[in-house]
Amino acid sequence: MEFLISMYNSLPGVAAEGLFYGIFALGVYITYKILDVADLTVDGSIVTGCAVTTVCILYGVNPLVAVFIAFIAGMLAGALTGFFHTVLKIPAILAGILSQFSLYTINMIIMGAQAYLEKDGTNRAPIPMSPTAYASISKFPLIVSSRDKEGAAIVGFIFVVAIIALLYWFFGTEFGCSLRATGANSKMARAQGINTNFATVFGLMFSNGFVALAGGLLAQFTGGSNITFGAGAIVIGLASVVIGEVLHGAIFKKGSNFAVKLAFVVIGSLIYSLIKRVVINIGLDTNFLKLISAVIVAAFLSAPNLKGNKVHKKKKGA
Repeated sequence: MEFLISMYNSLPGVAAEGLFYGIFALGVYITYKILDVADLTVDGSIVTGCAVTTVCILYGVNPLVAVFIAFIAGMLAGALTGFFHTVLKIPAILAGILSQFSLYTINMIIMGAQAYLEKDGTNRAPIPMSPTAYASISKFPLIVSSRDKEGAAIVGFIFVVAIIALLYWFFGTEFGCSLRATGANSKMARAQGINTNFATVFGLMFSNGFVALAGGLLAQFTGGSNITFGAGAIVIGLASVVIGEVLHGAIFKKGSNFAVKLAFVVIGSLIYSLIKRVVINIGLDTNFLKLISAVIVAAFLSAPNLKGNKVHKKKKGA
């Protein structure tokens, strides 16, 4: 009973966190499913979003404006990966790793530029450039905060609906269709006169922009940021995408429109956040979360294949 009560009380926080990571997962979906690119930049760009949002708020920028500045910073991170991949001809997965490594230092520089206000509101002291440095913004006005989990969940829902509507519109435009064509068959897209290099770079920028925006919201929700925030974030994004895709396939066997597919990515993120909360509430060491995440991703990735093999064996036996 105590466990159920604890789970019930934690639901608003789970919903808020799941929705923010849902925005992150939508960014991963753009590269992983639409562009067909395994982009590892996101482990760095989510931290970029956290750091940029935090430093903006510490220097008096409106918290809503701060997350959109983070979006632009994330797009620049995606442009770096696009440059490595399209100009320097480095394979996409290696380009993402190089950007991720570069962003570690860049994010630390941003963290080093952060400062906190003294109680009198006049003096600023720099936070040392260190992997353990943490900048708190919990005392500043924020658009989302863990102090008001219900309100944070509502704001998260509004952001998710707005972003899904934007993506649904964008990928229905001529340029959006060219991005989808590039991911589906780049050679055919080039034959149709599409600049696939530009489409790929823009897709990476768009994706990492949303990843950084999610990082900005998460920084406000958790009350601060540090350099290790994004470690293993790609697993959360992939887990959300895979869970959502498997559930979508199970419910809509004949397919559905693009907006519904995007919505299921967010649903996948909510389910992942709920599973994580269950693990925490039963008292399991949080160090096991990465292992559990890997098991969840493996299970959902293999489920359709195992089901297909089972059906094939039944037909063969018949």
